[in-house]
Amino acid sequence: MGLHSSIAHMEKEVYKDSVMHKLDGRIKIIMALGMIIYAVTVPDVTSLLLLESYLFILLFLSRLSLLYVMTRILLILPFGGVIALFQPFIRSGIVLYSLPFGLAITYEGILFGLLLLFKLIVCVTAIILLSSTTPMQELVGSARRLGLPKGFALLLGLMTRYLFVFYDVFQRIRMAQKTRCFSVRGKSYKWVLEQIGYTIGTLFIRAYEQGERVYLSMLSRGYNPDSQMYVSEKRIGAQDIAVMTMTLLVIGCLASAKYWL
Repeated sequence: MGLHSSIAHMEKEVYKDSVMHKLDGRIKIIMALGMIIYAVTVPDVTSLLLLESYLFILLFLSRLSLLYVMTRILLILPFGGVIALFQPFIRSGIVLYSLPFGLAITYEGILFGLLLLFKLIVCVTAIILLSSTTPMQELVGSARRLGLPKGFALLLGLMTRYLFVFYDVFQRIRMAQKTRCFSVRGKSYKWVLEQIGYTIGTLFIRAYEQGERVYLSMLSRGYNPDSQMYVSEKRIGAQDIAVMTMTLLVIGCLASAKYWL
């Protein structure tokens, strides 16, 4: 699946009609941050599993495709899962199995690796829930209402707006290469690396030129360093408060459960 099709699929999920889609963006940002902060600080796998179960209930209420959610989780897991994978070999503790070269699998290492893995899964699921139920521009606007500096908000807004433009530039470069019978099959590794470098360099030059044109068009429409991003007024409703309260209660109950047991 290409970048353009994956972004288009994500935008299709974003504009569905569900309870979670109708929530105010500020509420969803606060909920996601609360769950991520709790997942990072909690030292208990059971609590993480319960929080992940609650997240899947919210995903069900969002009417998101399960295949879409699992695909995004699996695509991101390798980036952080590698760290969890090495924990059984590098963490000291009770040795369960000895390996060559002085390596050993430890019980504490397995537990810590599983803890890191579940922390990552919970954080990724919370981000997927936020990004798949909130349009990009609304997400930026909600962050601005929460106090995000206008410079950051402007940069994020421009980045999300011209992401498709950047991809189209890359597609034109690839099309030009194909029309000239460009192929890496049967070529040396050094030659392939050189061509990749040329392609990346060309992409950055095209992106820079496109950025200059966009900036000049913004200046011609009255943009200046004091310009502010337009953020519409939006009130938080009873449904928003109810869902946020439920989420905070779940986090609070999980945090205090160890004192009850």
